[in-house]
Amino acid sequence: MSEVTLEAPDISCDHCIGTIEKAVTKLESVRFISGDPETKTVKIEYDPAAVEIEEIQSAMEEEGYPAKA
Repeated sequence: MSEVTLEAPDISCDHCIGTIEKAVTKLESVRFISGDPETKTVKIEYDPAAVEIEEIQSAMEEEGYPAKA
């Protein structure tokens, strides 16, 4: 498993985090996701053999939350 923290400047509340969690956990091998609206970051634990970070970023962007590593 790998862990990454993504910056997502458009996060403003817990609802935003919930939307991101719902989208990202649909991806195969995402084990854990936790967001913080105050720091505008999302921490994700995932299996890099099954999902690439770009796929996670795409899932977030599709929900309106572009992210960068």
